[in-house]
Amino acid sequence: MRNEENENIVLNKAKQFALRTIRLYQFLTAEKNEYVMSKQILRSGTSIGANICEAECGQTKADFYAKMNIALKEAAETGYWLELLYESNYIDKSSFESIYADCNELMKLLKAITKTQKSISN
Repeated sequence: MRNEENENIVLNKAKQFALRTIRLYQFLTAEKNEYVMSKQILRSGTSIGANICEAECGQTKADFYAKMNIALKEAAETGYWLELLYESNYIDKSSFESIYADCNELMKLLKAITKTQKSISN
């Protein structure tokens, strides 16, 4: 396990979000018998943090930027799956608003990081 004190904020938030995504997947498959969208959101929601971890070990600034940008795209995809799950009545409004807010927070952080990295590179 990683030392929590040494983790950066975005990675810690991404890990917590991944755990929420896993619990959502478990709920959707066990309680709602939903297997297609739940698998998609599981993949994209857990991929955010994995890409941030890869970015931390990037060999170059360009590698770091590319992985953080992939994490941002995975967060955007996760938001899309959350919207579909809500609009198709698989999750209720309060559950949607809570997890969607976390997803949006991650997207804002990742946008800020990628924007900063892009301006440094140019």
